[in-house]
Amino acid sequence: MSGNIELLSQVLATAKTEGRAALVGYLPAGFPTVDGGVRAIRAMVEGGCDIIEVGLPHSDPVLDGPVIQTADDIALRGGVKISDVMDTIREVHTATGAPVLCMTYWNPVDRYGVERFAADLAAAGGAGCILPDLPVEESEVWRKAAELHGLATVFVVAPSSRDAASLMGVTGTRESVGRQAQDLVERTRTTTELPVCVGLGVSNPEQAAEVAGFADGVIVGSAFVKRLLDAPDLESGLTAVSALAGDLAKGVRKRA
Repeated sequence: MSGNIELLSQVLATAKTEGRAALVGYLPAGFPTVDGGVRAIRAMVEGGCDIIEVGLPHSDPVLDGPVIQTADDIALRGGVKISDVMDTIREVHTATGAPVLCMTYWNPVDRYGVERFAADLAAAGGAGCILPDLPVEESEVWRKAAELHGLATVFVVAPSSRDAASLMGVTGTRESVGRQAQDLVERTRTTTELPVCVGLGVSNPEQAAEVAGFADGVIVGSAFVKRLLDAPDLESGLTAVSALAGDLAKGVRKRA
């Protein structure tokens, strides 16, 4: 089951050898519907996303902004289940060949069963899991299960973090922490050789190019969600997210 974690590493390494950052696209499973979400994520990859994060919708997504909270609410009201999240990951990876990570808060994993969640994620073709609210020092149970099933474990460093550990995620608000995020990336790199990817509310090629100047990957979520929310119908939304992915893909290549 180690193939997909190796694929994740390979995609990040390839981007680095090309002198650019990887483009990481995020969308919650079940949004706008389960099938519609799969189609939207496929459009994101076809447009230029290198890596995909599939969100597990949560009723209290405290670390997400209002746009993603809206998408989570739509997915939950649509009855999305963890099995739908796994199906989304499976279908996206099978159709595109892109590495797919699951992003989830810890409580759903704990309630589902840590070993069961890791096993099901690996069986679905997932490359790993992002756990934004799981402290590194409390993660041993998960990390053991993830290692057993060949999954990457991705921790999130907030701009308020004083010390960085083994991780590759940074989150924050684009307007207020641009320089702070760059400083945090530099500090993180002193403690790990893992790639460091940054999500800062990037929504256009210029912002993508700026973040790509100091990060190994640029994570975009809300901008894709907003394209779907603003679209009059699914087909228009698919066109919009594909076009955005194409524009952002050009942006992450401008850092070279």
